[in-house]
Amino acid sequence: MPLSKLNFKPGINKEETDYSNEGGWVDGDKIRFRKGRVEKIGGWEKLSSDTLIGSARALHSWISLAGNKYLGIGTTNKYYIEEGGTYNDITPVRKTSTNSITFAATNGSSTLTVTDSSHGAVNGDFVTFSSAVSLGGNVTAAVLNQEYQIDLVTGTNTYQITAKDTSGATVTANSSDSGNGGSATDGVYLANSGLDVYVPSTGWGVGTWGAGAWGSSTALSDVNQLRLWTHDNFGEDLIINPRAGGIFRWVENNGLTTRAVELATTSGANLVPTKALQVITSETDRHLIVLGADPISSGSRTGTLDPMLIAFSDQENPLEFEPLSTNTAGSLRLSSGSSIVGGIKARQEVLIFTDTSLYSMNFIGPPLTFALNLINEGAGLIGPKAVTNSPRGVFYMSKKGFYFYNGSVQKIPCSVQDHVFSDLDETQAFKCFAGLNEEFSEVWFFYPSITDNETEISRYVIYNYEENSWSIGTLERYSWLAAGVLDKPLAGGEESATKRIYEHEKGFNDDESAMDGVFVESADIDISDGDRFVFLKRILPDILFVNEAGTSQNPAINVVVKRRDFNNQTLSTDSTTQITSSSTFGSLRSRARQFVLRFESDDDNTDSDRKNYKWRLGSTRVDVQPSGRR
Repeated sequence: MPLSKLNFKPGINKEETDYSNEGGWVDGDKIRFRKGRVEKIGGWEKLSSDTLIGSARALHSWISLAGNKYLGIGTTNKYYIEEGGTYNDITPVRKTSTNSITFAATNGSSTLTVTDSSHGAVNGDFVTFSSAVSLGGNVTAAVLNQEYQIDLVTGTNTYQITAKDTSGATVTANSSDSGNGGSATDGVYLANSGLDVYVPSTGWGVGTWGAGAWGSSTALSDVNQLRLWTHDNFGEDLIINPRAGGIFRWVENNGLTTRAVELATTSGANLVPTKALQVITSETDRHLIVLGADPISSGSRTGTLDPMLIAFSDQENPLEFEPLSTNTAGSLRLSSGSSIVGGIKARQEVLIFTDTSLYSMNFIGPPLTFALNLINEGAGLIGPKAVTNSPRGVFYMSKKGFYFYNGSVQKIPCSVQDHVFSDLDETQAFKCFAGLNEEFSEVWFFYPSITDNETEISRYVIYNYEENSWSIGTLERYSWLAAGVLDKPLAGGEESATKRIYEHEKGFNDDESAMDGVFVESADIDISDGDRFVFLKRILPDILFVNEAGTSQNPAINVVVKRRDFNNQTLSTDSTTQITSSSTFGSLRSRARQFVLRFESDDDNTDSDRKNYKWRLGSTRVDVQPSGRR
């Protein structure tokens, strides 16, 4: 019998049965479809040897007039600006205590109790002590006078820290540590840390244990929300906002050793919102737009966030928010939905998503300044970061599907929709985010999985908008930034509990290790509609291997044959053959009514043998022979 050529349809399809999807692919991981063919995705490398405190859930890049490239990184605990491979902490200062802090130690314990009246801290906050003196024993002045992360808030006036030396090693107090640190200890508290998990309400139990009275509600704030920063530039300066918190500005001319300062307390500020869900700078008309602002009442901001209110500054002045006949400052309130989820700048408009709807905000000039148009009801945004721009338009993820906007909203046909949304951990869906990988005409959507049971982002789907194909995979990431100012896409991630930023599409490895678990699996294949058994004798591969420049690996993949005789039977792995760049064929010897082909990276090989190359499938041929009806 002549050889049979297998040309598979591009894309993973999990909406059909494995049998009805004959000629297609049903599963995969860390693969993409390019020009209709399967290939391994590009690798990633850490951006810097520096590490981060907290999960990096927001990334933003820009270039100064002097040509300096900056990367803004908003984490659960801090805000950094990366420049030249160094992460500079610019987290705003919340409070400064002067000559008011004391310490108490217990012999044999590393826990120190700190007393500071009305400190306002929450668990995970950072404070830097200065001017403290030794407690008399192991807890020296050098131990005390440094930055600490608060372990546990024990009361309005007290909290606990773990004593450490300047290298970070734990210090245990002895019997001589009976002092209190002196009478002149100062403390500088950074902005409150936020949550690393999404809390769907603001009722009792949100925040630290015991905060608030039983049965009471808690106002929406930056400490009881999943910590998501938004950021944008006003000129060279950076405007940042922790969701449901204040608005801050970092002035580029002041340098990387200075911290961001609250806009509302800046000299010349007039009725700047003190709370916000997101900040956006309009491109052409130069207004600072605040989504979810606190309203004005009796000539001042209330301090209580209105999740449907939009405030905007005077043109060219982010410090002026008082609406006057002589300026363009003002506000608008949305009506469709219960809360603004997020917004994004598109072509000549700002798109604003609520939990149920999409609005377009357009600059029209005085006296109204901006106009709002309700574009769509019923397809809101699943999370603040689940939207991205592309050369084609805006792509976003709702609670039940994937959508595209380019003047109107269209639902994208998706061959893995049920696979994603039946597995979506809805308790943490607010973490979902989208990112553009323009080099390959792809939009990546990341989501937390019930199957993985991690309450963290662990899976993704890729939509190729040029070829209308979908692929799926597993990868733990917290944020994404498209290439632009920086040459490659960036993503927040983690390595052995260490928080990092990764450059994607760099090489073919998982940082410095081989990429594990790369595979693609076909739907069921038969002949004569499955009324005969077939004998699969050998496979003639058509595989392109590409080595990283300067490497001399001997690349290989495995071809695995699975078989079954009827649709509802469980697949059995029958045989595996290794394919190298010099292989002419692979022997298989499998007999069944239906068989499945799985192409996978050779994970059984040593790590060094699996590094520095990718593979791409062509038109595979198989040698099959009829083998009777029984």
